[in-house]
Amino acid sequence: MIEIRVELGARAYPVVIAPGLIGAAGAERLAPLARGGRLVVIYDAAVEAHLATLGAALAEHGVALDPVAIPSGEASKSWAMLETLCEALLARGVERGDHVLALGGGVVGDLAGFACAILKRGCRFVQLPTTLLAQVDSSVGGKTAINARGGKNLIGAFHQPSLVLIDPDTLATLPLRELRAGYAEVVKYGLIDDPDFFAWCEANGAALLAGDPAARMEAIAHSVRAKARIVAADERETGDLRALLNLGHTFGHALEAEAGFSDRLLHGEAVAAGMALAFRYSARRGLCPGGDGTRVAAHLRALGLPAGLAEAGVDAPGARLVDHMRHDKKMAGGTLPFLLARGIGQTFVARDVALDDVAAFLDEEREAGDAPGRP
Repeated sequence: MIEIRVELGARAYPVVIAPGLIGAAGAERLAPLARGGRLVVIYDAAVEAHLATLGAALAEHGVALDPVAIPSGEASKSWAMLETLCEALLARGVERGDHVLALGGGVVGDLAGFACAILKRGCRFVQLPTTLLAQVDSSVGGKTAINARGGKNLIGAFHQPSLVLIDPDTLATLPLRELRAGYAEVVKYGLIDDPDFFAWCEANGAALLAGDPAARMEAIAHSVRAKARIVAADERETGDLRALLNLGHTFGHALEAEAGFSDRLLHGEAVAAGMALAFRYSARRGLCPGGDGTRVAAHLRALGLPAGLAEAGVDAPGARLVDHMRHDKKMAGGTLPFLLARGIGQTFVARDVALDDVAAFLDEEREAGDAPGRP
């Protein structure tokens, strides 16, 4: 068992990582947080087997789960589903001091966390993420949100969980495509500021996807430590440090918007393509060695992730993709910061990027396509 603390003063919380945690060990952590022998849990159909396992373990402690189901998929991060969920929590008599459990992937965690942020001006919640993407990224750090017509995660709040429980064994039931999508967020930590970890990913990424327990534990723990350190230093992204976690996301969110925020393009797939685009754009501007961009793209493609527009299934003019970017929540004074790189492990925030130049770059990418061997 590994325990990592997110140091936020009075709002600090532990992230506990251990195989089998969704059973007895997790129940021991959750039982004291249940009021009156009941724990409200928000979940989707993809985790019904995990819900049953956890329910049986909690029953041994005299705690019953009170389940609230939401539909699977990104479409659930909507105003309509937020209202439905809040009404369901109110109907169950959830109080400010109660803990609500979010059991599932990033969609469940984002939606449940935001509902808890606004319900009665804030109640407590616990994250039990069951996807790789949620385990290494979205469950830690307190960003909660829903989507809007204008873009992804535009309506939300910072609301830290009280506890995060991560069981790598839940990944055994995850489809390979979902695993790959989550792996993009693992690679991100190496590309931001840890070239040695990127090298580790090159050597161990295939084993991680194939189910190697040690590789999964190492990747999850390393990613959580990296994110916990960044969140503790810049919780609300008021400086540039936490902004580094957005590597690939400005390009990626535009791709997701073009795909209609649907299963045509998963979030992690969009981030993978976005990171490759960020490195190629950095090389185009003379900031980054072209060989580093080639290396990043080669690793992503080797593990089945997209590294360009065509591979991401997006065929749109650069101007249209840039129009999606104009709705980015990081836009300030008409300027959109971009995460660019001077090399692998040397990501930085650039505030001098002209969107017209980005559109021209994306048009070049669209014309070039994703031919085999292309960087």
